[in-house]
Amino acid sequence: MSHLSERPAKPVVGVSMPHESATLHVTGTALYTDDLVHRTKDVLHAYPVQVMKAHGRITALRTDAALAVPGVVRVLTGADVPGVNDAGMKHDEPLFPDEVMFYGHAVAWVLGETLEAARLGAAAVEVELDELPSVVTLRDAVAAGSFHGARPLMLTGDVDAGFADSAHVFTGEFQFSDQEHFYLETHAALAHIDEAEQVFVQSSTQHPSETQEIVAHVLGLHSHEVTVQCLRMGGGFGGKEMQPHGFAAVAALGAKLTGRPVRLRLNRTQDLTMSGKRHGFHAQWKIGFDADGRIRALDATLTADGGWSLDLSEPVVARALCHIDNTYWIPNARIAGRIAKTNKVSNTAFRGFGGPQGMLVIEDIMGRCAPLLGLDPMELRERNFYQRGQTTPYGQQVAQPERISAVWQKTLDNGGIAGRKREIAAFNAAHPHTKRALAVTGIKFGISFNLTAFNQGGALVLIYKDGSVLINHGGTEMGQGLHTKMLQVAATTLGIPLHKVRLAPTRTDKVPNTSATAASSGTDLNGAAVKNACEQLRERLLSVAASQLGANASDVRIVEGVARILGSDKELAWDDLVRTAYFQRVQLSAAGFYRTEGLHWDAKTFRGSPFKYFSYGAAAAEVEVDGFTGAYRVRRVDIVHDVGDSLSPMIDIGQVEGGFVQGAGWLTLEDMRWDATDGPHRGRLLTQAASTYKLPSFSEMPEEFNVTLLENATEEGSVYGSKAVGEPPLMLAFSVREALRQAAAAFGPSGVSVELASPATPEAVYWAIEEARRGAASESGRVRAGVAAGGHAENGHASHGEARPGTTVLSGA
Repeated sequence: MSHLSERPAKPVVGVSMPHESATLHVTGTALYTDDLVHRTKDVLHAYPVQVMKAHGRITALRTDAALAVPGVVRVLTGADVPGVNDAGMKHDEPLFPDEVMFYGHAVAWVLGETLEAARLGAAAVEVELDELPSVVTLRDAVAAGSFHGARPLMLTGDVDAGFADSAHVFTGEFQFSDQEHFYLETHAALAHIDEAEQVFVQSSTQHPSETQEIVAHVLGLHSHEVTVQCLRMGGGFGGKEMQPHGFAAVAALGAKLTGRPVRLRLNRTQDLTMSGKRHGFHAQWKIGFDADGRIRALDATLTADGGWSLDLSEPVVARALCHIDNTYWIPNARIAGRIAKTNKVSNTAFRGFGGPQGMLVIEDIMGRCAPLLGLDPMELRERNFYQRGQTTPYGQQVAQPERISAVWQKTLDNGGIAGRKREIAAFNAAHPHTKRALAVTGIKFGISFNLTAFNQGGALVLIYKDGSVLINHGGTEMGQGLHTKMLQVAATTLGIPLHKVRLAPTRTDKVPNTSATAASSGTDLNGAAVKNACEQLRERLLSVAASQLGANASDVRIVEGVARILGSDKELAWDDLVRTAYFQRVQLSAAGFYRTEGLHWDAKTFRGSPFKYFSYGAAAAEVEVDGFTGAYRVRRVDIVHDVGDSLSPMIDIGQVEGGFVQGAGWLTLEDMRWDATDGPHRGRLLTQAASTYKLPSFSEMPEEFNVTLLENATEEGSVYGSKAVGEPPLMLAFSVREALRQAAAAFGPSGVSVELASPATPEAVYWAIEEARRGAASESGRVRAGVAAGGHAENGHASHGEARPGTTVLSGA
């Protein structure tokens, strides 16, 4: 077993324990960025001047009326920026734009003694606009040729030969929705300037180092003049990886110009209309199967709705391409990616980071094609699982492919799937207006940042004379339990009880140049860095203990806060050991570092091994659908998920449950609507509140919900044998969508293949039911013959009519 994976005697890791801030959360005493305002004197409040047009050039910006509003102190505009007027890493996001790029774009910010004064001041600012044509929908962008950023192409094998060898070829397209993060805490920042003109920013950010970098270049400062701290976040889900930087920069600029602390916090409507979402995608595809239903070739183009600026769209698309295979071996593939430029908020990271979008495409294909191949969807999926020795379309060998089958079989066993499928068949036969279905889907998700440089982490661990320990690391806590795991890692490595260890807020002046807490890598990177720092300290202390106990350092172990000689009753308590080390002038602080080894990636050729390992999981979902309304309920979900040897089982199970529910929300409920008319509100987000944007709640939870972590699953080469848990479980929710598809199809003849929009709202399910009821027996025959509705046969496959948004159009040859 590797040094990084090996666990010592009586480890604190692997023990189920509550979140380190759980008591603070449930008692309402946990502090978030905006809570710090009440502890800060003379705070000014920032409020945006939003322009409610989708696109236009600013011809005049008049602020005099705002300055006349009682309580208004200053109006921030582009003329006030001493450094670079840009809030993005791609230099395509002006902090104070002269061109409005989406409905609700902020062009100035008002600072007031009170939030109400700032709001009234913002309303008094006059903006004149020369309106320009706007592109709102993804389809319009494609039609207009409106694209930006890289266009990656992933090639493997011989695609044309693969199709020539295929007994069945199908083509289709699929468009599916974006998703709002809807974290509980909206974007917030609090900035102030100290007596040395140093800038200190409290920010709700997943990437403090990048927030620091953006604030510095906006203010024309060096990074060492700016410190960013993240106490904790009330949720992030990727929405606070890039998006907080501009808001922090506005607060910092206001503080720099006024000399007073500045608070910026978006209300919910502002947050929804000004911050980016998960990328909606459109996929055009062609797939070939052999006579046994095994994939021979896939040709697809994935188009992401990037919004007005690039943000993280390029790596999101790259990850989507890297995950279109999911658990299936595709020997011949040609997958192209591109980013549509639209006049909407700039879409950004969201849990899964493009992986869910790529995986959804192949799962939709499998669900659509299984009936046309005369196969049970479970059987089609199993026949295409990766086997040992096979590689992904980008050239990385799939390690531990047997775990794909292991989690799958364990899910079937735990859920009693075979027996329940028979019960469902009997139920459906007896109930013409209500149908049930059970679907099983699996996941394979790569862990590491696609950009190799981001795969590094740092930590600073301090031991005080009284034996207490303070940890600083580069990861941020957004409720996911990262800090809890870091406490467990430190206590395990040092061999001391958990209560001896405390964790400090994440700050850029303690651990520099950190990567974002994202890509499910927070525990892998920061845990290994914390372990490295603690190992340095432990080695120094073992030498001190050896000298006190009269032994060699190699014969001393520190377990549960006591240093002992192997095979002897001689011992030295931790507190005494630390005190002795201090008087011997032994350094009691250490900086830890970790870089993920074995990664290489060529973004131009789209080849390499970008991931340290893969996480695996499987889920079985049973649903019941009402044939009159399309309304449904999730009767039962069984999940088996691979987290290696869990560092903190209670935390990990919570992450699996939460990720699954959030994925089910994206796929079934969360229906974002934008005004695409030519009226005065073109480009406006219509679902800009919880009253119109439906989130999953207790009523959408499965009535029976069983989550099991895969046992005996040590991951070699990762911290204490664990695996990442944050993002992969979200994709387990594919099982719900596929169950809904099968339930809708059950209203029609056997073997019918139905379209299902995403999100699969009750309305969408109803239309799928209607399609099944129309019988599609004759249409199915036409599809197999190579002619589809809205198209005509061309060289053995079909052309298409316009698809409804969020639907699949399928034809075959």
